[in-house]
Amino acid sequence: MTKRPIYLLSPTPKKGTVALPMIGFRTVAGRLDLEKCDTLMFTSKQAVKVADKIDKGWREYPSIAIGPATRKQIEQLGGNVIYHPNSFYGEVLSQEIADRFSERKVLYLRPQEISFDAQAYLAQRGITLQQQVIYETHCKQYDPSARPVEGAIIIFTSPSTIRCFLRNFAWDESYTAIVIGESTKVHLPKEAACVVADEPMIASCIKKAQSLGHL
Repeated sequence: MTKRPIYLLSPTPKKGTVALPMIGFRTVAGRLDLEKCDTLMFTSKQAVKVADKIDKGWREYPSIAIGPATRKQIEQLGGNVIYHPNSFYGEVLSQEIADRFSERKVLYLRPQEISFDAQAYLAQRGITLQQQVIYETHCKQYDPSARPVEGAIIIFTSPSTIRCFLRNFAWDESYTAIVIGESTKVHLPKEAACVVADEPMIASCIKKAQSLGHL
């Protein structure tokens, strides 16, 4: 059997994969709007890192952490996680926040682009979610020679990694996509063979890819 190469498109390289990062980050806020909130919400570890660069005062506020990697990053930087929901995306997540934090003033520190509009969903339930965009992503550019080989397994960790990949390369029917969650899956080409990771973590994506790793 031939071992299939595994391409990882997230910014941080991981052992056992071919690094092909698709996105870079730009900080777009000069300060954090902490004055009117009593709780913070993060949905990515990158948001936590950016917040820490802008103002380490965020550590004084309790945080809602969406996803285990986000939770780990908050705790590593000295923040306090008061809630770590079981569901990670979309309406189920927003309903959990509505049920538990209707009396709190939550500030969502977020990227420019998001896959689900939690603010609009919560507004329908009479809950105001404050938001501040603190960073944005941009696509890296590659020469066509960097295109993954036929039969490759490609790990997509966000809708942005899919968008940026397709700006650089045409999809090949021999590829198999591993995606970090259902909200990422919907951005793939319809013809793409796809498997969703068991957990919304890069380690889980790699494990899934390795289980498919032979032709």
